Amino acid sequence: MKGLVIKNTGSWYTVLTDDGQLLDCKVKGNFRIKGIRSTNPVAVGDRVTVNDECWITEIEDRKNYIIRKSINLSKQSHILAANVDQALLIVTVAKPETSTTFIDRFLASAEAYRVPVILIFNKVDLLNDDERNYQQMMVNLYETIGYECRIVSAETGEGIEELRPLLDDKITLLSGNSGVGKSTLINRLIPHANQRTAEISDAHQTGMHTTTFSEMISLPPAPSKGRGGLESAQTSPPFGGDCGEAGDSQKGWLIDTPGIKGFGTFDMEREELTSYFKEIFEFSKQCRFSDCTHTHEPGCAVLKAVEDHYIAQSRYQSYLSMLDDKDENKYREAY
Repeated sequence: MKGLVIKNTGSWYTVLTDDGQLLDCKVKGNFRIKGIRSTNPVAVGDRVTVNDECWITEIEDRKNYIIRKSINLSKQSHILAANVDQALLIVTVAKPETSTTFIDRFLASAEAYRVPVILIFNKVDLLNDDERNYQQMMVNLYETIGYECRIVSAETGEGIEELRPLLDDKITLLSGNSGVGKSTLINRLIPHANQRTAEISDAHQTGMHTTTFSEMISLPPAPSKGRGGLESAQTSPPFGGDCGEAGDSQKGWLIDTPGIKGFGTFDMEREELTSYFKEIFEFSKQCRFSDCTHTHEPGCAVLKAVEDHYIAQSRYQSYLSMLDDKDENKYREAY
């Protein structure tokens, strides 16, 4: 049987088969994908073949995936999701603050694996005037580079209605630091999802993990106008881990992933890194040397652009930090 992996608990994979069944499946211990040293050889979003005993026997070729260095095993990777149409990176400028280095590392990894990213600035309702000004500066920076940005409040619903059309008929990965409001956002977009949420730690202004495994949640059809102009929408539950029949009414999928503290890059060659920073790549075409690393070389157009403020200092520092990733311990730090 063919099917789609919609949940990964670490030991079991829930597969939605093409004929509408939900099966809890396992992977044999020696099952590995050639060329990828991963802690999870099967990822949410994979198209797979399942035998009658509910063993996953084959994975179809992926069109893309988002990957990061494994937290516990420096020589291996962890695949966040596969075969996605886009990613929403949820960020907050306060409570907690998402660092630009984290944002840039995620964006560079997405560029490497051909995944479009939309930046979602959440918790606008909690910001003071200075924080709102800083948020707008960040929005201006990333929009100038070429990334779409949206400002929302998952708590109050501000900006959520405009977000929904971006998700229809797409498989969308949601990612971000712990505490940025992913679960609250999912509950806004999919009221029947019932994702757990948690308060921010007052001591460190950091989030606490409420999602412990990756899961695909089906988007219901967009609300329609019923009698009297009232909106109505299907409220069937999301596909879960129990075996049974699944409907076909979803208008897309959201992939919820555990909150991540740092984003260690994996399997990126130093000479390729320039092409994963859009604005740095454009200026690099004017460098004197084709193998310029943009760190010290004479005639480097990137260094000149940083000096002239055509490239943001924060972006350049993120580029330098990723050049340094040959240090096996850097990925363990909180970026």
